[in-house]
Amino acid sequence: MVPLVLTAADARYPARLHERLGESAPALVTLLGNVDLLDLFKTALFCSASSPGHTILAAYDQAARWRDAGRCVISGFHSPVEKECLCILLRGRQPVMICLARGLDGMRLPAEWMQPLADNRLLVLSQFPAAARRVTKSLATDRNRLVTALADEVVFAHVSPGGHLDELRQLVASWRVLQRVLADGGKPPP
Repeated sequence: MVPLVLTAADARYPARLHERLGESAPALVTLLGNVDLLDLFKTALFCSASSPGHTILAAYDQAARWRDAGRCVISGFHSPVEKECLCILLRGRQPVMICLARGLDGMRLPAEWMQPLADNRLLVLSQFPAAARRVTKSLATDRNRLVTALADEVVFAHVSPGGHLDELRQLVASWRVLQRVLADGGKPPP
């Protein structure tokens, strides 16, 4: 499969990126998989790297409900909880979008992604050049902004106070995107 590169001038480039990120919108996005998934309603999933046990179980249960309901979930799937949620989602038949915090070109895709790609229900995205081969905090922050900019709603399984996701939650609130925190019983944050 050959990745597709969309520049900001392409008709398929997601307009929402310009709307929400303005001048910070990536000049190009590299995609591998079913580009039509960009047109679906998307739920973003985030979870802080360290999470209490009850949040972990709530996140796994929520991922299984999304899988069973056919919900399209978008995330970086980078934290331990997010990675396990990806495993749960990939066992389903619903669409999944994975945003990388590194370049897509030259990346060896995990074996678990191959069947969902072949089934046309997976889209892998990156806004970074091929030279970005290692995930850094800066790249992860930019990737998380891309995920939220593409999402119709954002679900935080757990947010560590004062952490990077706490800052992201505040950004999402400023965009007036529907969000909830599973650790708080799914209620919208204040």
